[in-house]
Amino acid sequence: MTERHAVRCTHDRHAPAILAILNDAIVNSTALYDYQPRNADNMRSWFDAKRQGGYPVIGIEDAAGELLGFASYGAFRAYPAYKYTMEHSVYVRADQRGQGLGLQLMEAIIEEARLNDVHALVGAIDAANAGSIALHQRLGFQSVGLLPQVGFKFGRWLDLAFYQLLLQTPAHPVDG
Repeated sequence: MTERHAVRCTHDRHAPAILAILNDAIVNSTALYDYQPRNADNMRSWFDAKRQGGYPVIGIEDAAGELLGFASYGAFRAYPAYKYTMEHSVYVRADQRGQGLGLQLMEAIIEEARLNDVHALVGAIDAANAGSIALHQRLGFQSVGLLPQVGFKFGRWLDLAFYQLLLQTPAHPVDG
């Protein structure tokens, strides 16, 4: 097994690799309900939003420094009462899937959420994505809802499944 290590992703170092991973998911899967590949400007604004929100972007690199996958989270909804709830995402490069990277990335993002007093992590997963659903269930996520036929891609209707993990944080939540 090759050496792999977790890193904090930055725009300057990782934007092209993250862009390639996201665009592959857009073009070849229903992991993202998007039609058009993204561009370098999208990556700048994406990283800016992560930085401004204090949201982590964690990657896994191989020994040569190539990004193999990444995970992040961001605001679930824009209203203040959702401040302890985050929606996460995890993507693994197509040629690296099935090697445990998704699990490693999810464990890292869950730990980051705990450290940042997140209470609920929410995953919005295409209901046909059995691999992602199994990964989330393995980590203790519970199915909390299904939105039938809310997406349309590749000539068919797509169902969106929501999975949630409740954490024991924060110790002392506050209003406002």
